[in-house]
Amino acid sequence: MAQSGNNSNGFEQTLWATADKLRGHLDAAEYKHVVLGLIFLKYISDAFHVLYDDLAARAETDYTDPEYRDEYTAENVFWVPQEARWPALQAQAKSPEIGLRIDEAMAAIERENPRLKGTLPQDYARPELDKRRLGELIDLISTIAMRSGDVLGQVYEYFLGQFASAEGKKGGEFYTPASIVKLLVAMLEPYRGRVYDPCCGSGGMFVQSKRFVAAHGGRVGDISVYGQESNPTTWKLCRMNLAIHHIDSNLGPHHADTFHHDLHPDLKADFILANPPFNISDWGGNLLAEDKRWQYGAPPTGNANYAWLQHMIHHLAPNGRAGIVLANGSMSSQQSGEGEIRRKLAQADLVECMVALPPQLFYNTQIPACLWFLARRKAAGRQGQTLFIDARELGQMVDRTRRELSDDDIDRIAATFHAWRNNEDGYEDEPGFCKSAMLAEIAAHDFVLTPGRYVGAADVADDGEPFEEKVERLSLLLKKQFSESYRLQETILESLNELL
Repeated sequence: MAQSGNNSNGFEQTLWATADKLRGHLDAAEYKHVVLGLIFLKYISDAFHVLYDDLAARAETDYTDPEYRDEYTAENVFWVPQEARWPALQAQAKSPEIGLRIDEAMAAIERENPRLKGTLPQDYARPELDKRRLGELIDLISTIAMRSGDVLGQVYEYFLGQFASAEGKKGGEFYTPASIVKLLVAMLEPYRGRVYDPCCGSGGMFVQSKRFVAAHGGRVGDISVYGQESNPTTWKLCRMNLAIHHIDSNLGPHHADTFHHDLHPDLKADFILANPPFNISDWGGNLLAEDKRWQYGAPPTGNANYAWLQHMIHHLAPNGRAGIVLANGSMSSQQSGEGEIRRKLAQADLVECMVALPPQLFYNTQIPACLWFLARRKAAGRQGQTLFIDARELGQMVDRTRRELSDDDIDRIAATFHAWRNNEDGYEDEPGFCKSAMLAEIAAHDFVLTPGRYVGAADVADDGEPFEEKVERLSLLLKKQFSESYRLQETILESLNELL
């Protein structure tokens, strides 16, 4: 799955509100491809025109030719044929043939740029797509006139998040909430090396990793991106999302099921970030009983959680680390051999940290979730130990149904983890929040990895009221409330009898 920035500003919100009005009777899932395809087309055209204008300006002095295709290839800029350039399409926005013109433009761009083959949507001419609204949408996207991939990338990313919210349950299939992705990246710190997501959705893990590298003075080229996605339309969204953020990637030649057609069989990744779908029951595990990835035991055929964990362990480099979002049940289930696999993972000293997340963070499910952090080789001084963090009380509700972790929440969790991992003096167990546990303690809990078992209850500040007095006061209060409850019950029954 993927992520996006909820770093919304007025411009993006206004743009979204207007674009959503033009949706008409299309559902969000269908409209998503209409809008995001156009934003990507605008990005390609804008990037082309930036270089075009530069070449035209230097024509007299450097003898450059803005219509010479090799100039664009040399600069790693997509070549855009004349009929596919945005100004040409915008000029036809009011034409009833605009859908056909866009399809032709998409086909021409794919034909001229083999890297994009099979990526761009080409169904704008279909009858059910209102061409008047389509023309208005083109005019709206034309207002993003900064000719900057960063601006268009932000818009693309913001719209991904909005579509995920609009689609509800289905939205979570291609999108991981921003705060969760930020937390994963803040804890793993993928500065350089191979970054892998075996269920990459629309690519949010990679976009956030790029941001992290840039924010810490690194170069985007310091990381190599590998991904895989089984949904064909989401695979296309991901390719567009990474291109618009200038991220070179290897997503394989097509979409594919990670378990049954691993597109990167020899990959050993330095960092793995993933939010696999929770508790998949029909993943075809019965066909993979002897798979070499199940080093710690064959995962149950009725739940893929431990198949995902072992697939990622299989792909970790000798010093590799992984951050994985899974359902809470993965921390404690004893069914179908999961408890035995978890015991082996703990005894192999692979489990570096467990984080219990607050409820209601996801668009598509209310299932409580957690983060697994795995390490092939733990930091010096932390062998045989696992850090447990209970973050269930963090986060704030951002609307009626959904919660987000704030930047302060993310900083607190990540700082705790890094202080522990680096053996800094600043790390201390904090009742109710974090606890560093030895393997023997984990074994005493039968290898259940739920943080609440280890961190205990938070210290409560002494209010100065003697215990006996507090019990007496609260008992009187409870009796008064019982009495009031009885009185209200009698009143309601009398009212009902009068109605009968």
